Amino acid sequence: MASAAATTTTDTLLGGALRLLQPKVGYRVNVDSLLLVAFAGTRRVERVVDLGAGVGALGLLALTRGIAKQALLVEADPKLVALANENLRRGAFQGEAVELDLTRHKLHRSAAPLVLCNPPYYPAHSHRPAQSPGKARSRSGDVTPFLTAASAIVSRKTGRALFSYPAQQLPELLAAATEVGLVAKRLRFVHARADEPARLALVELRAARPGGLVVEPPLIEWIGRARSPELAALTAERASDRR
Repeated sequence: MASAAATTTTDTLLGGALRLLQPKVGYRVNVDSLLLVAFAGTRRVERVVDLGAGVGALGLLALTRGIAKQALLVEADPKLVALANENLRRGAFQGEAVELDLTRHKLHRSAAPLVLCNPPYYPAHSHRPAQSPGKARSRSGDVTPFLTAASAIVSRKTGRALFSYPAQQLPELLAAATEVGLVAKRLRFVHARADEPARLALVELRAARPGGLVVEPPLIEWIGRARSPELAALTAERASDRR
């Protein structure tokens, strides 16, 4: 059996503020996680729930940024659950990672003030599958179980469920959210460059009446070959870092 050191890497985020243990092969944390947590703003809550957590990047970023005191990390893959719990332990964070397949089981209602989710971006069989089974599961699948879970646990008064999703598939996300009683209240598009179509949508969903959607100014990631000042600030990297 391969050792943990042979199958994982320890990577840093937020300029080294967060150290993250993750698999060498398969889905690995990317900038979308940083963008989604930044989209949450600075409002502090007692607890954050990370659905489809993987190794816990969203929840851990929220804890590192100080917008939550403790985290519940929900993930179906037991190997990733183990890594997520190790990341919590190494960072001396409050919280736990639990094994739960959202396509088969339901979370108990808990009135969570903040839910974060990077769901599978593509419907099953809609594109060429990834070679790694773990990466394939993280990229392809039905978004509905994640929305259903978010609807079940988010606070009915002030709770927010934040999702990232490909911009071209935003109508599908919003339609599925409506079916489970969630309404988009805030939206921001992410563009790689100002003259390119949006690649990602950051969406705040609430259990509320329809209407009142606020569309925020777009986030531009790159200016020429340099990170935009906003992206550099969000990632805690130098604006001159090259792509």
